[in-house]
Amino acid sequence: MNKPGDEKLNEMTRRNFIKNSAIAAPIIAFPAAGIARGMKFPPEQKIRVGIVGCGGRGTRDALDCLDSSPNVELIAMGDLFKDQLEKSFARMKKEAGDKINVPDKNKFIGFDAYKGVLATDVDLVLLTTTPHYRPIHLEAAVEAGKHVFMEKPVAVDPVGIQSVIASSEKARKKGLTIVGGTQGRKDLTNQKAMDIIHSGGIGDLVGGHCYRLGDAMRGWGPPERKPEWSDMEWQNRNWYFYTWLSGDFIAEMHIHQLDAINWAFNAPPETCAGFGGRQTRTGPEIGKWGNIFDHFAVEYTYPGDARINYMGTQIDNMGYYRTEWNLIGTKGSLFSGGGKIILNDGKKKTELERSKVSSSVRQHELQIKAIRDGEELNEGKQVAESTMTTIMGRMSCYTGKEVTWDWVMNKSRLDLSPPKYEFGDLNIRPVSIPGFSPLI
Repeated sequence: MNKPGDEKLNEMTRRNFIKNSAIAAPIIAFPAAGIARGMKFPPEQKIRVGIVGCGGRGTRDALDCLDSSPNVELIAMGDLFKDQLEKSFARMKKEAGDKINVPDKNKFIGFDAYKGVLATDVDLVLLTTTPHYRPIHLEAAVEAGKHVFMEKPVAVDPVGIQSVIASSEKARKKGLTIVGGTQGRKDLTNQKAMDIIHSGGIGDLVGGHCYRLGDAMRGWGPPERKPEWSDMEWQNRNWYFYTWLSGDFIAEMHIHQLDAINWAFNAPPETCAGFGGRQTRTGPEIGKWGNIFDHFAVEYTYPGDARINYMGTQIDNMGYYRTEWNLIGTKGSLFSGGGKIILNDGKKKTELERSKVSSSVRQHELQIKAIRDGEELNEGKQVAESTMTTIMGRMSCYTGKEVTWDWVMNKSRLDLSPPKYEFGDLNIRPVSIPGFSPLI
């Protein structure tokens, strides 16, 4: 057992694990990618899509991808669990009809399901498993010459982030597209708001806040653990509530708000300091709640000594719920929340008209277009930095220590990988305790 609050560092990095573990991929002769930057892909030719991770989010991403553009079809699926894959397949077949062309031989189950999907002749793969596996799957997808859509967050620890950045650079050199699931950046109204900020419409940024205050997500995860489930299966089925799988809710969900802040500054934060804890995820349901927190509060410092205050909760019966961000400049402010974006230029307040175009669909449309036209589109580093912004905030709150961007990017050795990837015993890391848990 780990010591209380210890985010234990595994002896081997995730990259070494991939090379040395029992499930590591042997040398596989992947089919060559059918598309690369500079090559045209005729509109009448179908783009073949595979998905790795068939949960609710992944299923929705696949349907949005198929709906975004003509001549796109799903031909391969992979998931850790057969029941989840078949549930997803049935839903997509019902909603997308003949765009779902996945024979039984292209359905892959288990920890190495991603290898099976990548060994088919897919052109584009959607990586939508629990976040922990993203660096492993991205590295393999790029090596196999596939274009990638990957959901956020893209890692759960600094070791994973470094892997994602390295894989993204390799994809750039290969001419492969990568799109991250921070779909707010594809929202046309958000883009207009950021154009105002970047053109100096509210002056130099000096501060602001972002909040996502909500309930405890009690509907997530299985209702109870089945006796036949091992520790590893239980944690993967209830993945949201385990830090090693989800990154905690600051990373898994609240990345959208913090990504907007990074976008506004065109830079990640320089430092952060925060606190958090677990006040309500206790009692008879404690086994379901894993080891994540239920509240966070972090002050981020951005270039120019601008201060952004973030608060996030997952607590039932709170008196108010808020999802918003607000940026303050030397000439005015820009507020986004409650379905509105309001510009205050120092003279008057103006509400920007909301776009009716779905950003969740548009992100796939833009990627398909880039693939067909042979255009460069690589968001890997960008979404990795936004993910790291959430991770450094979590690390500060877990430990009670200030964290700098330079340290977390270049010196942290934190790797939350389990000792091995197989169903069986797996100890649960204790809930972190600020002031006692070490900063690794």
